[in-house]
Amino acid sequence: MKITLIGLGNSENDLTKKAELALKNASKIIARTAFASLKNYEVETLDKIFLSSRNFDTLNKNLATFVLNAAKLSEVCYCVDGAVCEDEACRIILKKHPETEVIEGVAKSAHAASIARLSSSQYCAVSAYDIGSLKSSPAAVVYDVDCDYIASLVKERLSDLFGEESGCVFVRGESATRIKIFEIDRQKDYDLTCAVAVEEGDFLKKERYDYADLEKLIKLLRAPNGCPWDRVQTNESIKGNTVEEAYELADAIERGDDDGIEEETGDVLLQAAFHSVIKEEQGVFSGTDAITRLVKKLIFRHSHIFGKDKAKDGDEALSVWEKNKLVEKHMSTFGESVQAVPANFPACMYAQKVGKRAAKSGMDFLSPVSAFERLQDEFSELIDAMQAEDKEHIFEEAGDVLFAAVNTCRLAGVDCENALRMSAKKFAKRFVKCEQLIIADGKDMTDLNGLELDLYWERAKDAVNKD
Repeated sequence: MKITLIGLGNSENDLTKKAELALKNASKIIARTAFASLKNYEVETLDKIFLSSRNFDTLNKNLATFVLNAAKLSEVCYCVDGAVCEDEACRIILKKHPETEVIEGVAKSAHAASIARLSSSQYCAVSAYDIGSLKSSPAAVVYDVDCDYIASLVKERLSDLFGEESGCVFVRGESATRIKIFEIDRQKDYDLTCAVAVEEGDFLKKERYDYADLEKLIKLLRAPNGCPWDRVQTNESIKGNTVEEAYELADAIERGDDDGIEEETGDVLLQAAFHSVIKEEQGVFSGTDAITRLVKKLIFRHSHIFGKDKAKDGDEALSVWEKNKLVEKHMSTFGESVQAVPANFPACMYAQKVGKRAAKSGMDFLSPVSAFERLQDEFSELIDAMQAEDKEHIFEEAGDVLFAAVNTCRLAGVDCENALRMSAKKFAKRFVKCEQLIIADGKDMTDLNGLELDLYWERAKDAVNKD
């Protein structure tokens, strides 16, 4: 049977002539709840479904199911407040029932935007029950703010997007009140007519910024009347900054400095945005292209989540990732995988990565012990080269010793880059303490012999260990 979906608008006066005619000729009228505009009609309301539904998603499915079942017996007019296009249950009905007519009403978002007198013609409209889907935009209208709990969710999301101290307009029926975003859940009462409208202020005075704002700022700085330094930068000229900022972020993480992590994460994002803006200027790709590629890559590589692969633990998940990476990169040989390791990695990290990828082919030592035996052989060859005073051979054998050491530690489960860094830091700390002890005794470090230095070194180790 035919279903007619009717948007009742926001007041009794919003009912259209077409809607009135449909209601007059209707075999059965169902309404989401009691509406004043339907007081002259015989209506079945669905308040009971509200009470029996666990959450908003279940509610909409239940509402749609009830209307679809009713349409099996007779033609039905299903009425909702606002507009049909804003009602999730109506969207479900439209997908599932081919014989459906829509008689649209004044949208709750349009009504709220009008009452709030938004100056922006571009705004995102979303139900408060779907507030999590709201993304950054010049302006937003959130309707269905019908209780204090929902109001608190709206406040949290809008605070994240616009800043809790930013102004907004709280709409109730035909009235509008200017408040701060943090006050959204502090109103006296809420009902089906409540909504919140908010729009961005001046770009330079915004409380909150997002990635799009970052790209906008970089473009302003690179404009003809922008910053002379930013205008002349290229991907090549700032590549060192990218590496530097990544190391500064890693350093903040190692220090456990949350404030530093926040700052350095922003600096890393700046570098990514700077590179993408330069490439967008060249017509190569945009930031959106890069992010789209990233998201698609993550979805593809996580086929144990979004596909048919299975992974019981982190090791299996990593194996799935590596398998998918080879497919994605069109790599058919292990050699291609080894060659794909970035050559500008720090040497220790590069060596461990090369060894790890080569090991996937089966070419690896049986254990850390067997790798250590190779390390001993390499030491012997280095000693022979040093005794022969062959500089080129010494250089080569020294590299072999270091690579063998990395392989030994890799097979022992050690992150070689971090282990070497921590060892160097430990040495530096002990060295500083050793010098301090020597100076405290009124001596010059360069005047001491090996035995004396060893004694101070042991004292320094004890002192550092006690700190």
